[in-house]
Amino acid sequence: MQRFILPLLSLIVFLACNPKTNEQTGQEQLPNIIHIFADDLGYGDLSCFGATDIATPNIDRLATNGIKFTGFYSASSVCSPSRAGLLTGRMPQRMGINQVFFPGSFTGMPPSEITLAELLKEKNYATGIVGKWHLGHHHQYLPLQQGFDTYFGIPYSNDMENVVYMRGNDVEEFNVDQRYITRTYTEEALRYIESHQNEPFFLYVAHNMPHVPIYASEDFLGTSQRGLYGDVIQELDWSVGEIVKKLDELGLLENTLVIFSSDNGPWLVMEDHGGSAGPLREGKMFTFEGGMRVPTVAMWKGKIAAGRVYNDLASQMDWFPTVAALTGIALPTDRDVDGKDLSAVLLENGKREGDSYLYFDGSDLQCYRKGNWKIKKPYPGFAGASWKQAVAPHDTLLINLKKDVGERTNLFETNKKLTRELFDEMWEKYDALGELPPTLTVNTPADNSHYEYLSNKHAK
Repeated sequence: MQRFILPLLSLIVFLACNPKTNEQTGQEQLPNIIHIFADDLGYGDLSCFGATDIATPNIDRLATNGIKFTGFYSASSVCSPSRAGLLTGRMPQRMGINQVFFPGSFTGMPPSEITLAELLKEKNYATGIVGKWHLGHHHQYLPLQQGFDTYFGIPYSNDMENVVYMRGNDVEEFNVDQRYITRTYTEEALRYIESHQNEPFFLYVAHNMPHVPIYASEDFLGTSQRGLYGDVIQELDWSVGEIVKKLDELGLLENTLVIFSSDNGPWLVMEDHGGSAGPLREGKMFTFEGGMRVPTVAMWKGKIAAGRVYNDLASQMDWFPTVAALTGIALPTDRDVDGKDLSAVLLENGKREGDSYLYFDGSDLQCYRKGNWKIKKPYPGFAGASWKQAVAPHDTLLINLKKDVGERTNLFETNKKLTRELFDEMWEKYDALGELPPTLTVNTPADNSHYEYLSNKHAK
């Protein structure tokens, strides 16, 4: 009998001490997380969200094999605040990030904020970012000081002066050929996945496209039915396909949550070099649905049921507590986290907690959503400029988003009592935020070259 017991004891010790075998026997296996973030992509720019002139089969495949969110909101209608909200799970107003940072800015996202990358360090994740950062380019604000192990990309928008590629904390390339930004980011992302395939990793792929000026590489020029803009989106779709293909080749698909979304709505003033909000009203820089509601899909093979559509409210800030729940990490207790955990939505066909949302334009609270109802404060209108389209003034708005996602029918006059109740609730939620910090100082942009296209177009 002893000759059987000793080998059995040896086997038990081996199983207990060998991490790979532990994972294979069902013990904790941490999921990889890849978040792919487009810049200024509109709600109507993907075929799975209704576009008929742009083909996005790879992004559509994420929706077909996973979940599509139809009521998903960015934290802001412009870039820097939306990225701060995504990475921290907190309203950007809590950080004083109400505007976009520029190359002349001396500030950035406060280092005291806890990012997704820093959160995941509690479980020893490898953390990398490829692409646009736009949360401060001085040393103390760069990704490596915010929890990321590696960084390659452009530190701000591609229309700003002195566009450079950075690697880590240093400039690697001063001459960026923007025709190949998407391809370059894709190659970097694939190398990152290859090199971290044997450990849990978080990869944030933040594309500069389709923010103007827009560029596509030669292989994609003329491939869409919506001119250069459509070609740019189809190259982004190719990039998503390459990432999913690499995961499949390495046997990582069943242990990787892949998310695709946009930072805010389309920059409509850029005309055919901007995107489409589809059925939604207005776009970037506005708190109408077209500026804040963004196309979002997520896939996790074998975990998220294929073909799911979630029509209720959700937001970019929700990914922070969701990732915490999926990885078994406790949320910080020394600060407010505004996002809500989506793990039940993803894995159990459940519902997100809460059905209300505050829409800010910078530090100005303009709208409030509760369930299907949205109220919007009176607006004096905007006469139009090269950077922002003209919008007519309006009185108080009350919209039933379930019946009128395009915000065309104002129900205020026949529902004044409900409107007052919603405004009271909105200000209660605002007051509950406490004292918010002042807006971090930013400088105005020094480069307007991307407007030359429109100037030349209208001069003809």
